Amino acid sequence: MDLTELGRQAREAAAVLNSLGSEDKNRGLREAAQALLDGQNMILAANKEDMDRARENGMSQGLLDRLALTPARIRGMAEGMSQVTALEDPVGEVFSMKPRPNGLMIGKKRVPLGVVGIIYEARPNVTADAFCLCFKTGNAVILKGGSDALSSNQAIVSCLQKGLAAAGLPVNAVQLIADTDRETTRAFMRLNQYVDVLIPRGGAGLIRTVVENSTVPVIETGTGNCHIYVDETADFKMALDIIENAKTQRIGVCNACESLVIHKAAAEAFLPLLKKRLQDQQEEGRKVEIRAEEEACRMVPEFVLASEEDWGCEYLDYILSVKLVDSLDEAIRHINRYNTGHSEAIITQDYSHAQEFLDRIDAAAVYVNASTRFTDGNEFGFGAEIGISTQKLHARGPMGLEALTTTKYIIYGNGQVRG
Repeated sequence: MDLTELGRQAREAAAVLNSLGSEDKNRGLREAAQALLDGQNMILAANKEDMDRARENGMSQGLLDRLALTPARIRGMAEGMSQVTALEDPVGEVFSMKPRPNGLMIGKKRVPLGVVGIIYEARPNVTADAFCLCFKTGNAVILKGGSDALSSNQAIVSCLQKGLAAAGLPVNAVQLIADTDRETTRAFMRLNQYVDVLIPRGGAGLIRTVVENSTVPVIETGTGNCHIYVDETADFKMALDIIENAKTQRIGVCNACESLVIHKAAAEAFLPLLKKRLQDQQEEGRKVEIRAEEEACRMVPEFVLASEEDWGCEYLDYILSVKLVDSLDEAIRHINRYNTGHSEAIITQDYSHAQEFLDRIDAAAVYVNASTRFTDGNEFGFGAEIGISTQKLHARGPMGLEALTTTKYIIYGNGQVRG
């Protein structure tokens, strides 16, 4: 099927979704969630095909982790849909209704975006997350996943469409572009007649390609060079616990910590503890390579000397950069220079330092004494998420239901004409 036909079908489905009430949409989500569970064996078999192919092609461990599906992850996808049904539907909300001197009542109403296009890489869970958030907000979605996850995505979309059919709702509310040709992807980016907004999810290369080539408006989801700053007043045990979680819990995610910044007053005592926690106590294959500046390498000779490129790198691997600074001000300037606007954290017992960090760091999510791994739609109470926006227009941070809506003005009159 060509893109124009996909777009036409999505536009027709969006017109139906726009008129659905919350209960109809929730019924569709419940049926889709059940269809995922019923189709688990088919999904896992398809994912095995993708995983086998990815290993043959030498995919990195971090990306393999993103690609892999398990019964627990499929249950998580279904549970995410169930959680979204329990969330308040933002569509139809009327706010800022105010009278004008001429008697007009002018307000805003929250409405769906229409047709949402999503281009993403080897993350099949995005397929289910994107569908449920778009569907709850009355948007049709056209998905363009990477070739690495094609079999998995096809199996998931097939299940979702079965669920919609069981609910008597339009199956074309979710569609997948199966053609993996790059020209098809570029044509998708120019499908202005049918697609209202395009959201890329993936690495820096994918996001840059979409931003530079799309004629459809883009909501940019960014890569995650996330920092943790260990202040001179930091509680070392807290810092080590947070760093270990942020770096090693899942290495292939955008909210994993990639860079440490450490105050020099704490470095000599803290760095050996860091080595012990991330290297000596980690099992083989999970030991973290620490790339540090020269002064830190003198303190811990087992560290690897960092290059300038390390400060701005999203590794998605068991690698961590370490920069030493003389002050909070230097830490903030370093982070703002090299971060990607995603998630940044400070570990401190100094209230004024915490407040200054919160005020001055330019990022979508800024933490005090907590792991960057919490930057997630579910953790923020949004249910699933469509992505983490690192731009400043329309939406920023984890994008839940409200981020997938726009507004229109509604005006009530009683015969007014403009003089």
